[in-house]
Order: sequence, then C-alpha cells, then structure tokens
Amino acid sequence: MTDELDRLSFRGAGIDMVADAAGPTDGQTVLFLHGSGQSRGSWRKALLEAARRGFRAIAPDLRGHGDSDWSPDGVYSLELLVADLRNVIRQAGGEPVLVGTSAGATMSMIVAASPPPPVRATVLIDISPTPQMEGIAEVRAFMGSAREGFASLEEAADAVAAYLPQRSRPNDTRGLERNLRFRDGRYYWHWDPEVFFQMSGAPTQIEKSLAALRQAAKTLTVPTLYVRGGKSNVVTEEGARAFLELVPHAQYANIAGAHHMVAGDANDAFNDAVSDFIGGLS
Repeated sequence: MTDELDRLSFRGAGIDMVADAAGPTDGQTVLFLHGSGQSRGSWRKALLEAARRGFRAIAPDLRGHGDSDWSPDGVYSLELLVADLRNVIRQAGGEPVLVGTSAGATMSMIVAASPPPPVRATVLIDISPTPQMEGIAEVRAFMGSAREGFASLEEAADAVAAYLPQRSRPNDTRGLERNLRFRDGRYYWHWDPEVFFQMSGAPTQIEKSLAALRQAAKTLTVPTLYVRGGKSNVVTEEGARAFLELVPHAQYANIAGAHHMVAGDANDAFNDAVSDFIGGLS
C-alpha cells in the first residue's frame, strides 16, 4: 500500500467540498471530521493507518477550510455544517462511522443522534458539556493570531511550535504548506477568517454549540467511543465524566500524553483505540 491519497469531491449544502480518501472502496466507511482552523491534512496519518486496516477512510475539508468552498455569505452556523455532513454521508453511501474532533465531534454527535441515525457508530474526541473555558480561549487566541499572515514558512512553524510545545518543531517546514496559502507575498492560514468569529468566537455561539451537544446526548443510541487527551486543556477528567453521564453506553479511551489535538499528539495510540472500537462493532 502506498502513501498516496485519493482526492474526492462532494456537494455540501450549496457549496463544493474536497476530501482525501484511502483504503478499499468496499471496506467500512469511516468519515474523519476535523475541528475549527484545521483541514483534512490533519488526518493524513489516521487515513493511511485506517486504510491499512481495511477501512475506507475519508476526510473532507469543512466549509471555509482547506480546499472546500467558503460560505458565499460568510455564514458558518452549526446548522450549515451539519447539513454539509448529511450531504457527504448520503454521497459516500452506506452507514459510515463518524470520527470527529472538537467542532467535528459536535457535528458528528448531532447527526448520529438524529432518528433514524444515518451512521453505524461515532467516535467523539475531546468534547464535553463542561469544557475548560481557559483552554477554549487558548484555541481562540491562536486562531485569531497572524491576521496579517507570515513572512515565511519558518515564521509559521515557529508560531505552531509556540502553540504546541509538546510536539517537536519539524526541520522541514514544507508540510505546513498544506495548511497555508501564499498571496500578496505572505502566507495565510488556509481557512476563512470569518470561521474564527462565528465557529469559535462569541460566547453565545459557544453556548449554542454546548446546548446542541447536550440535546443530542439525550437521544444518542448508536455505539460510541469517547476519546479524551490525557493532558487536554479543554476537557478535564471531570469534564469527560460529565459527558459519560450523558451518554452512559459510550466506551471511554483516555489517551495518556495527548493534548486537545489527540490524533496529532499520540497517533499510534489513537489509531489503535479507534480501530479496536470499529473492529468490535457487531
């Protein structure tokens, strides 16, 4: 098996979306959904490992991120994101397993909780009805930084290293080009700045997402794996237990040593937990 990924196109709710895919087309479909400010490239290692284990792994760029369209009216509501996901599921076919982190997890949970659920199972990463607002503020601060872009890839790499000190700064910065776009002589993060204000911005938007999470938890019945980064600054162990009280049938995996970006911090342990869970589905 090579490290090459297929490029797919989906039609969202009025926009075109781009996705990476790997693995046999007749394997169990697994949709990987990134969080705010990320892109499908965040899942590259997870896609390749899922494909190696026989799954059909697909990771789309959410609207306003990566190579997917920006909202023409600048709106990035939770309702639109959920509508996009429903469209992707219909076009992917079958009953996929949804693997979502942060905002991607909230979308996954809402879709998986809707009767009848159009998915086989869900993996929800580092979300909680009682998140640490200080951790959310750190994420928001990073997303809102560098509005004027970076002068070089090295400058962007320094910014990422300062935000994620637990990861080694890469000597080769070319991989960052997947998450940046070069225009007018500078590098900019590859997502619509409006995403910052609407998906991660005002406290009312955060509370709206939390209310939607709590409501979905009341009707979530599909098999669920709940994953927390053991060193997450967004979800504490108490926050994880609050989630498990809402979804008592969920299995729980605490990935020691991982922060909020669990898959990127502890990819092997994350892949093992997800693959074991999917493999155990009846």
